[in-house]
Amino acid sequence: MLTAADELDSGAVRLRRWRRADADDLYRAVSESLEHLAPWMAWAAHGFSTADAVAYVARTEELWGTDYDYAIVAPGRSLVGSCSMMSRIGAGGFELGYWVHPAHVRRGYATAAAAALVAEAFRVGADRVEIVHDLANIASGGIPRRLGFREVDRRRPQEERSTGEAGVDVVWRLGATDSAMV
Repeated sequence: MLTAADELDSGAVRLRRWRRADADDLYRAVSESLEHLAPWMAWAAHGFSTADAVAYVARTEELWGTDYDYAIVAPGRSLVGSCSMMSRIGAGGFELGYWVHPAHVRRGYATAAAAALVAEAFRVGADRVEIVHDLANIASGGIPRRLGFREVDRRRPQEERSTGEAGVDVVWRLGATDSAMV
């Protein structure tokens, strides 16, 4: 597989590889989003410190080449969220993850970021891309639906559950031959 680009532009948003200098902006965005994220992301329920932001950015640098984590930047705005292509679904595939600051939801930023990640995943040689979300997270489930993914499974969560979750992971998949839909 090729290595993903450091920056991706989808028109609606620009995705930029996390840099150490971003730790303060990441801390601020996550801190302001904790109440919004905690029902869906167990890590958010435990709080988020400046040390966590520094550690996260350092981890993204270490994993670059297998996993790809990006800041989501909207035109004329600073950081509005984060998204990732994670190699945890096995060889040839990426799982996508995303979150958007609550002041910037319902503007298409997460969908635009996910579309850019899908295109990049297939450009670097992936044969499939998956999005996994809890059944109760209706907003997150709209993104794979809009991008032409198909639901392929419902299963018990592999990670710690959060307070808003129903405890059923919905798995969506898009194959490289399906990517013309994005």
